[in-house]
Amino acid sequence: MDAMRQGADALFILLGAVMVLAMHAGFAFLELGTVRKKNQVNALVKILVDFAVSTIAYFFVGYTVAYGVSFFTGAEALAAKNGYELVKFFFLLTFAAAIPAIVSGGIAERARFGPQLIATAVLVGLVYPLFEGVAWNQRFGIQAWIQGLAGAEFHDFAGSVVVHAVGGWIGLAAVLLLGARRGRYRKDGEGNVRTSAHPPSSIPFLALGAWILVVGWFGFNVMSAQTLDKASGLVAVNSLMAMVGGTLVAVLLGRNDPGFAHNGPLAGLVAVCAGSDVMHPAGALVVGGVAGAIFVAMFTLTQNRWKIDDVLGVWPLHGLCGAWGGIACGVFGQQAFGGLGGVAFGAQLIGTLIGVAWAFGAGLAVYGVLKLAVGLRLSAEEEFDGADLSIHRIGATPEREAAW
Repeated sequence: MDAMRQGADALFILLGAVMVLAMHAGFAFLELGTVRKKNQVNALVKILVDFAVSTIAYFFVGYTVAYGVSFFTGAEALAAKNGYELVKFFFLLTFAAAIPAIVSGGIAERARFGPQLIATAVLVGLVYPLFEGVAWNQRFGIQAWIQGLAGAEFHDFAGSVVVHAVGGWIGLAAVLLLGARRGRYRKDGEGNVRTSAHPPSSIPFLALGAWILVVGWFGFNVMSAQTLDKASGLVAVNSLMAMVGGTLVAVLLGRNDPGFAHNGPLAGLVAVCAGSDVMHPAGALVVGGVAGAIFVAMFTLTQNRWKIDDVLGVWPLHGLCGAWGGIACGVFGQQAFGGLGGVAFGAQLIGTLIGVAWAFGAGLAVYGVLKLAVGLRLSAEEEFDGADLSIHRIGATPEREAAW
């Protein structure tokens, strides 16, 4: 019976890993459809290679940092529990690899390929696992401190803060250090800065990416239970309700703009991750709707008023909606709002602020050092011709070389 249960758990979490792995195709197509046509090749290659680098960094360093587990302890340990620990690593790797995938959307069209791969290795091998270990593995006694202070531990069931807010705030740091794309903001004859729109190259590809992410998200959230006996249909229904809440509000406030329409469900899903196991479905609907509003309002504000060239809006979508989800769990997860209880607003606020501060500070440090040491930004020629030429020349023929 134990062998059967262990096999079922291994299969359960393996299916979750595959579904979240598929979400990386969603990241790729979302970026592919949003960037200009000349940069589409870069978007596809960057997401794939980032995932490969993430796998190496997390296997050899990151997983041990977060959970204290090493895979260099002999064949018997590797095969234990039907290889469950290995499959668990695979599942959690797909979460870790979402960090550079999130950042990629913000820095698109002007970041150099090599430095971004170095950043990926550091972020996935060290920066992300340190906070992951705090939130999900009781590392450094911070959860015990939060519980003593607020009466409950910081709760983040599927990563509103651990994955999304961390990725989004790292992305903001990278975007600020890189600066805007050339030609994005221009000065007129009177010295006033004018916004020059770079419209999406393909709404169908953008929509495809959003749909792939939406479908995979049910593996992201439901399989965060990690064992079959802990799986909950409540998580699935709450994810559904937050998704539709985010969609409808984004369509309404975004005046039917297809970019807002397809990012609205993602905003809702980002926000519901933290409390999807404790909220009432009506509460999840509200949380998703507020997230949709946050994305539309803040994307517009950052792009047009603050002149922050965050290409896919990763800071509003992941950074702000993720932080909202972490805090909202402490409200809508309480029994007074129809939730299951066991959460505290103070704990959620403290945990979220720690995650945001760590991510933004670490992002500034990692990308700041790279900027000083090797440079982050493409040359004017490379940016004009189609981003990093080294990517475009993968598999190049002599005829293509001549054209480039």
